[in-house]
Amino acid sequence: MNTPRVSLDQWRTLQAVIDYGGYAQAAEKLHRSQSSVSYAVNKLQTQLGIKLLHIQGRKAILSEAGKILLKRSRQLIADASAIEQLARHLEQGWEAEIRLAVEAAYPKQLIVDALKQFEPQAKHTRIRLEEVVLSGAEEILLECKADLAITPFIPQGFLGEELIQVQFIAVAHPGHALHHLGRKLNIQDLNRETHVIVSDSGSKGIDSGWISDSHRWTVSSPASAHKIISNGLGFGWLAEKEIEQQLLNNELKPLPLIQGQRNTATLYLVYADLDQTGPATRQLAEILKQVST
Repeated sequence: MNTPRVSLDQWRTLQAVIDYGGYAQAAEKLHRSQSSVSYAVNKLQTQLGIKLLHIQGRKAILSEAGKILLKRSRQLIADASAIEQLARHLEQGWEAEIRLAVEAAYPKQLIVDALKQFEPQAKHTRIRLEEVVLSGAEEILLECKADLAITPFIPQGFLGEELIQVQFIAVAHPGHALHHLGRKLNIQDLNRETHVIVSDSGSKGIDSGWISDSHRWTVSSPASAHKIISNGLGFGWLAEKEIEQQLLNNELKPLPLIQGQRNTATLYLVYADLDQTGPATRQLAEILKQVST
């Protein structure tokens, strides 16, 4: 078996030099002397027999070969960290914390029901729950900031299973101008009014389902959209399950669209890494599947 000549620490040092913009900055972040950082990178290049970077002004710039090897080294470090994390899971039995990213359209009551079931079994496991919209969960998974996600998109390189279908319905306050037209509504009718939408929490900036760009109010959460629409300031598609009582009380009224009054979003349950997933996360995932059926 070939024994690697280069250590993980050397790769980490090279990454720091690039990520923080130079030897001095890397030394400060790593709490090491600049000379030790420089020595580690120079030794790395000598052992590999290839030039990885050069200095341009005061900044370290990667060579083409350096770019390729640095990218591979990041995966190497990630794999090593994953092995250490798995060892901690095996030692502890249950994870100390579960990071859960949940699409904001997922019914809130189901989250509450799942956590109520999970809490007696949690054994001091903390829950870090982050509500996201559209590509937000996908981005968090790709950045390794979640252990489990409920998302409308399955990122490339991940596997997911269908969890639930959420029904959305176009609504407005009963006193809204659209309800006063007294007929089926078309796209021109909608374009004359303010459409309230929820913005993508991810960096992709996906706009889902908006009608007119000139008559659009964008908010950061479904709760805000719900509040604005309930007060007669616009119309929009809201999760039908979340507004059942308001529909029954005639506080919100479905818009009589020619087409598209209702639409459906499929949400998926996705593990960050099934092989590295601990028993607590697996248990929470099973409970989420049960309450979502």
